[in-house]
Amino acid sequence: MAMEVTQVLLNAQSIDGAVRKNAEDSLKQFQEQNLPVFLVSLSGELANEEKPVETRKLAGLVLKNALDAKEQHRKFELVQRWLSLDGNAKSQIKACLLTTLTSPVSDARSTASQVIAKVAGIELPQKQWPELIGSLLSNVHQLPAQAKQATLETLGYLCEEVSPDVIDQDQVNKILTAVVQGMSSSEGNTDVRLAATRALYNALGFAQANFSNDMERDYIMRVVCEATLSPEVRIRQAAFECLVSISSTYYEKLAPYIQDIFNITAKAVREDEEPVALQAIEFWSSICDEEIDILEEYGGDFTGDSDIPCFYFIKQALPALVPMLLETLLKQEEDQDQDEGAWNIAMAGGTCLGLVARTVGDDIVPLVVPFIEENISKPDWRQREAATYAFGSILEGPSPEKLIPLVNVALTFMLSALTKDPNSHVKDTTAWTLGRIFEFLHGSVVDSPIISQANCQQIITVLLQSMKDTPNVAEKACGALYFLAQGYEEMGPSSPLTPFFQEIVQSLLTVTHREDAGESRLRTAAYETLNEVVRCSTDETAPLVLQLVPVIMMELHNTLEGQKLSSEEREKQSELQGLLCGCLQVIIQKLGASEPTKYVFMQYADQIMGLFLRVFACRSATVHEEAMLAIGALAYATGADFAKYMPEFYRYLEMGLQNFEEYQVCAVTVGVVGDISRALEEKIVPYCDGIMTQLLKNLSSNQLHRSVKPPIFSCFGDIALAVGEYFEKYLMWAMSALQSAAELSTHIAGDDELVEYTNSLRNGILEAYSGIFQGFKNSPKTQLLIPYAPHILQFLDGIYMEKDMDDVVMKTAIGVLGDLADTLGSHAGSMIQQSVSSKDFLNECLSSEDLMIKESAEWAKLAIS
Repeated sequence: MAMEVTQVLLNAQSIDGAVRKNAEDSLKQFQEQNLPVFLVSLSGELANEEKPVETRKLAGLVLKNALDAKEQHRKFELVQRWLSLDGNAKSQIKACLLTTLTSPVSDARSTASQVIAKVAGIELPQKQWPELIGSLLSNVHQLPAQAKQATLETLGYLCEEVSPDVIDQDQVNKILTAVVQGMSSSEGNTDVRLAATRALYNALGFAQANFSNDMERDYIMRVVCEATLSPEVRIRQAAFECLVSISSTYYEKLAPYIQDIFNITAKAVREDEEPVALQAIEFWSSICDEEIDILEEYGGDFTGDSDIPCFYFIKQALPALVPMLLETLLKQEEDQDQDEGAWNIAMAGGTCLGLVARTVGDDIVPLVVPFIEENISKPDWRQREAATYAFGSILEGPSPEKLIPLVNVALTFMLSALTKDPNSHVKDTTAWTLGRIFEFLHGSVVDSPIISQANCQQIITVLLQSMKDTPNVAEKACGALYFLAQGYEEMGPSSPLTPFFQEIVQSLLTVTHREDAGESRLRTAAYETLNEVVRCSTDETAPLVLQLVPVIMMELHNTLEGQKLSSEEREKQSELQGLLCGCLQVIIQKLGASEPTKYVFMQYADQIMGLFLRVFACRSATVHEEAMLAIGALAYATGADFAKYMPEFYRYLEMGLQNFEEYQVCAVTVGVVGDISRALEEKIVPYCDGIMTQLLKNLSSNQLHRSVKPPIFSCFGDIALAVGEYFEKYLMWAMSALQSAAELSTHIAGDDELVEYTNSLRNGILEAYSGIFQGFKNSPKTQLLIPYAPHILQFLDGIYMEKDMDDVVMKTAIGVLGDLADTLGSHAGSMIQQSVSSKDFLNECLSSEDLMIKESAEWAKLAIS
């Protein structure tokens, strides 16, 4: 078989589908029958200079895919399989890979470096292949430049694959030395220098100790700054990428270099090619991100608890930084609006300007206003567009007091520009800026309103007119209307939009039917805006919202009529169904919220449910998230009457719970089970066996994304609350799952993301306990819960001691303490007395600033006493 592998790999790239499929099947078969020989022959193919380039490259790729996969559970299997391979086979493979690094064929070298890094990612954490880094470093001093380049590339990939604690500091120092030497301007070969610069980017996370040492840090920074001046554009770009990474990883070490970096970045932004200039702007955006985080976390108060002080780099650089960014706004591209996901210097500059405004607040305004005034009426569209973009960019950050006088002057001008400016770019940016004005400076948060009875009519007329403009302008006009409606949400019983409600809705529906509504996300934007207009509407317009129900139902009905569709059309149709289900969800929530409208709406409930079931039926394998959410809203609105839909709906509910692939769908379905439990109460009993079995199965699976687990626990609580003592038959299983998750969640140290996840997990567990205790309250079966109480108290102690719970968890946790006392009565007293921290925890919550926590604590105190 090893002899024929070349031919099979060639066939696997054949243009003839049948030949290709045949080859892929035999590769699969070979892999399953004899993995060690399969992998050895692939590595041999990759290393063999006499073989064709394309088979060597494919051999390397197949080898790489045998070591790594995207899905966690699959990756775990592949790692175990490699670790259990025969040692002799592994040595042969590794020897072939290392030899390939010196190959004259660049594709072969590059593939080999990726595979070596994958093997290192598996073996180094297991303390295997200890000689790898040594042998790579000895390669760096090899003469042929290509071997040096491939080795540096390998070191870069290796740093990407393994975590810093796997490699000891002595080896880290050697890697960094080799990389930084490869980057230095004395290295004559540009490929080597580029590989070294890219490798440094991946190795920066390993350099903590080196960045704490002044001399070493100075040396690294000098070499990086030198590389930003290399004659080769790719090296300059890679060097700026390193600076961007350094700005976030080592922010607190930058002070001595910031002036030099400013000079280098300013030169690049003004003179260099776009990919380099973009990274130079990104450096300042990244510094803004760091400073915004520090200032948000510590509110400018750096006494004691702040790990990293704010160095106010942006504030100090303002007088030079802002003019540089304003210049970039004039470098627009002719067709930038048409191209989704376009990114150019003007966009990057505007984005950075927006971050600067958020970092320094009011200080930016006097630096930008003269630019706006000077350019807003110029004959060249670029100047008008840049001025408008600058204005829109600084609306988040400075105080309303500082901005509202400017907005009051600008508003009439912008409304006129949106209808009359001859240039589509200017209109696009004007509509976007109006959206930002309504988002940040309109609504209950602002004392002096910018929208009056006088200009409201004009604003709406202009926005509705602009919805007939080109798709990109119309989409931004929808966005502006969205924020306009949102700003009136808290305004009490009457809204200035009420007189225009019908006209607005009609215009938005017209937009959804435009021939070109598929461009620039226009159709989606129109439905999102329609939803927001309905959500923020008042009781006065409820009859009009009711009239919308049959209209949207008809639209949904039309997407279900059985015409034969191509796969592209089917995807569009499915997207439209999602938008219409989302719209119905908002309407159901709106009408279901007050008794009179709910009563009238109920006449449609059967038909709407029928439509949702048809949406599921035409999707067969996958369930529509939006339809599922809309059904949750319908269950909430119809209450116990929802029971009549369950026999037909249940199979789709089960399908959603089993959908591990699209885990968001699974999570939404779990939430809907909660909605239905609350609506049906004891009428959900006939379905509980199936639901609980599936939920417990989901918890024990390692293939389900972890984010679905917290909602599953909350769902246990919803079910227990709905069915009361009937939950007894699941109690043992549910409690055992809760206990093991609780133990896991008290010993997690990690990054912010992990802490956030841990808190959501704890909250789910606590919501389950709360629902179970409240469900069993006043039933003769409460004594079944007594054996679980000590563990629950121990869990509460554990999370209290960890000191990293957020307010949400705190409120739920103190509530559970109360539920325990409330349900178990005298049985709980002595246990709570013995608990290590419940007294401290209760007192801390009683004196909390947060009213919700305080109320829960007062209730708990009452229950305990």
